[in-house]
Amino acid sequence: MNLPKYLEKYFWDVDFDKINFEKRKVYILKRILEYGDRKAVSWMWENFKKEEIRNTLSNFRGFSKKSANFWALILDIPHEEVLCLKRRSSKEPKTFWPY
Repeated sequence: MNLPKYLEKYFWDVDFDKINFEKRKVYILKRILEYGDRKAVSWMWENFKKEEIRNTLSNFRGFSKKSANFWALILDIPHEEVLCLKRRSSKEPKTFWPY
């Protein structure tokens, strides 16, 4: 399946015509969930199962807090199940160079 041309603006860093829909579903979903407009989101709902979208949001980092919160509400996912909304360790990493 080829992606519609109107989605090209979300894939500025790759050769758009070479994106393989079947192999790069997570990559495509991440871009649409983070940057997509209404048209892109409509296309997403038509071409992905709700469970695929939920899994992508729940299991991958790289979303802004704003986008992650929005989609967690839309998809009815508890915040504690969204990986990028989980608190990171409160312990500061030990410094290797104390100067």
